[in-house]
Amino acid sequence: MAEEPTKRELKQQKPEQSAPGHSAHVRLCRTLLAQPPSQNDIALVTKQLGRYPRGMVAVGARCNRGHPLVTVTRPLLEGKIPFPTTFYLSHPAATKAISRLEAQGMMTRFNQELGEDDTLASCYLQAHGAYLDFRQCLAQILGDSQEHIRGISAGGMPHRVKCLHALVAQSLVMGRGVNPIGDRVLTMIKDDFDPQVCRCEI
Repeated sequence: MAEEPTKRELKQQKPEQSAPGHSAHVRLCRTLLAQPPSQNDIALVTKQLGRYPRGMVAVGARCNRGHPLVTVTRPLLEGKIPFPTTFYLSHPAATKAISRLEAQGMMTRFNQELGEDDTLASCYLQAHGAYLDFRQCLAQILGDSQEHIRGISAGGMPHRVKCLHALVAQSLVMGRGVNPIGDRVLTMIKDDFDPQVCRCEI
């Protein structure tokens, strides 16, 4: 049975909310799509994930040596399968480090903070809006329907934390200052993963 939204969530809920900087998110989308993934990019991501990256239309972030860290995935996969997770973290060192944080209960701590810190909650809601802005642009350019994922972003946004990997992926693609929790996780794992220090197993 689904949980009923809290009074705070109902107050904050704004369908299809756009974050400040809407035009910047659209420009980023267009810039990334203008650089389709190379065959080498696809091969590297396939190696990272252990499978072919379905729906990959761009590399959203790269390490300092140019290797993929995050893929940009279209909203509608082959077979018309809806896929809300636009930014997909592929780098093994990052995914392992984040999985350790999740196993240590970090998501529970972040959820508690979201319930207690209005500023954090507001910034997190804006990150949700930024995600939707980007995917709306992506869908329009690619001609993909968002009928079944409209208003859904990733990682539990806008009111809960359910996947740190998705939040970090957004921070890597959209830059610091967009997703406050993704930013904090990147700081926490910097000894194991840093986009400016290549640890790619190529």
